[in-house]
Amino acid sequence: MTGKSALIIGATGATGQHVLKQLLASKDFTRVGEYGRRVTENITEGREKLEQKTIDFEKLESAGLKEGKWDVVFITLGTTRAQAGSAAAFEKIDREYVVNAARAAKTEDPSHDQRVVYLSSTGASASSPFLYPKSKGLTENGLAELGYKDTIVFRPGYLANAKRKESRLVESVFGVFMGAASQVSSSVQIDVSLLANAMIKAGKLGTSGLPAYALASKASAGTAQFTVIGNKGATALGKADV
Repeated sequence: MTGKSALIIGATGATGQHVLKQLLASKDFTRVGEYGRRVTENITEGREKLEQKTIDFEKLESAGLKEGKWDVVFITLGTTRAQAGSAAAFEKIDREYVVNAARAAKTEDPSHDQRVVYLSSTGASASSPFLYPKSKGLTENGLAELGYKDTIVFRPGYLANAKRKESRLVESVFGVFMGAASQVSSSVQIDVSLLANAMIKAGKLGTSGLPAYALASKASAGTAQFTVIGNKGATALGKADV
């Protein structure tokens, strides 16, 4: 299906920048919105179909996210406790901003088959005793409860070739180990470009159109259900010609 519109929240992040670039190059998406605290500069390919807007996540009611009537809402926004400065600040950005932005972007037209595709993390669980996976799990549940026609969550492993502005020595050392481990198992890490490709395909196809090799499973948040794609499935989907 062609002619879809897509909104991306978090396009300046490690994975988000690849999602934006590939959306702009995709023939399946003819209108793309990039909304965030800051937006991407020096874009050449696909600029004619790009709408950029700097928004204040504390004032989303005036951001106009709903006005775009976006078919697919991609959310790659996230942070770490170290970047945020405290556990409370981390949860505000990682969960509150994400869920509120998705809520603000949801159309009121019940006939609109709108879906949200969220970048979570492996091990995400609302019942986890640890801050990061618990926040991701609670965010997944919060998104599912918004009532989108389709909610798809990606839980990738280690993100390979993620170009970040800040230095993460532990990640660099860990990446060497994960790179070796990935030669044995496709459940360990994924290249950020490949992950972005998989997310876009999922956004285009929707849950009902996902191929078996995506290894999609169902999860629930109360009475709401959502689709989960792990690292192995994301890798296969990203590499496939669909």
